[in-house]
Amino acid sequence: MSSERATAFQSAELPGFLTVPEAAQILGIGRTLAYELIRADSWPTPIVRLGKLIKIPSGPLLDLIAGH
Repeated sequence: MSSERATAFQSAELPGFLTVPEAAQILGIGRTLAYELIRADSWPTPIVRLGKLIKIPSGPLLDLIAGH
């Protein structure tokens, strides 16, 4: 991912937690692939499960795209 794209997302006002489709969009992947990665326990950042609800903390996701 380009550093320009990472910077654009870092400067954006993101909520503390994202939905899976929102996180997938930031990573540049499809929603279906994102859910498959989560189901296979291969999602690259921590996830939070609340029953059936899945949320992605935005901090670790931004760190990932920034290359940290």
